[in-house]
Amino acid sequence: MAATPDIRPVGDLPDAIGKTAARELSRNGIMSLQQVADHSERELLAIHGVGPKAIAILGDALAAKGLGYRAS
Repeated sequence: MAATPDIRPVGDLPDAIGKTAARELSRNGIMSLQQVADHSERELLAIHGVGPKAIAILGDALAAKGLGYRAS
């Protein structure tokens, strides 16, 4: 079985979210802060590998760009 390459955050996603969260977001078609903003915190937390720490980091990055999570 081939090794899975390290997935680093792409686009404007912050590196601080970590490899696992970046990989799982990417697998779910989320590769930019604008795409993150199209989802609620609850939806993102339902993605395996995306936890409260990643949500907080992404929330700060969204706020810095004048964006926010979609309302639940």
